[in-house]
Amino acid sequence: MEGIIGRIRELVALYGLNVVAALAIFVLGRIAASLVRNVVRKIMRKRKVDETLVGFVTNLLYAGILAFVVIAALAKLGIQTASFVAILGAAGLAIGLALQGSLSNFASGVLMIIFKPFSKGDYVDAGGASGSVDEIGIFTTIIKTLDNKVIIVPNSKITSDNITNYTLMDIRRVDLTVSAGYSADVDEVKATLMEILKSDQRILEDPPPFVGLAEMADSSVNFVVRAWVRTGDYWDVFFDTNEKIKKTFDAKGISIPFPQLDVHLLKEK
Repeated sequence: MEGIIGRIRELVALYGLNVVAALAIFVLGRIAASLVRNVVRKIMRKRKVDETLVGFVTNLLYAGILAFVVIAALAKLGIQTASFVAILGAAGLAIGLALQGSLSNFASGVLMIIFKPFSKGDYVDAGGASGSVDEIGIFTTIIKTLDNKVIIVPNSKITSDNITNYTLMDIRRVDLTVSAGYSADVDEVKATLMEILKSDQRILEDPPPFVGLAEMADSSVNFVVRAWVRTGDYWDVFFDTNEKIKKTFDAKGISIPFPQLDVHLLKEK
């Protein structure tokens, strides 16, 4: 009996301090990991980083520190961790190769959240899709089209191509091409178009609107009409201006050439 007690005392003397040290490493390591996570979270929120990225990065950082703490605690107990680390490394490599596409989407999502080429609600042309951004995720971006279709676009496809953000700037330019017949007076047409533009209060005075003769085509004289508007007024001004031009030309008797294609179709009928 005394031999057993003596043996226990020897084991306690031999491993007791290591066990206590391992527990201390684990407890203090968890506390340190939590502190680091909280500090990083505060810094990222102070810099107004997207909350999705804040949560992902801080949780990933916490898990990485905790894994290091566990390995350190196991090493303190005398457990060989080299093979364990090698297994984790091999598993990580295998998972990385298997998830190449997903990791690419993830990296693209992180870059998009950091650099913010567009935000939720912006109207964009990205990754082969056009519409309003409904959600920016870590792996995919959800875009809603004008006819209320939902398009889920992989982030890597968005960052690998051009991105056109139509609502990023406060103002946009409305570009129209207006055709008049060769019998129409050029000065009258230009004055009429400018009058239409200046009568619309939504059209900005700075930069000023512009009307110019752009082309003398086969059957018409083509004018360019350019007007700057607030981004939110773009489509309303676009459609309203087209309608006003048609009605004003009709009222003033300014000739508008009939499309050649339609004339041929009418003749065939």
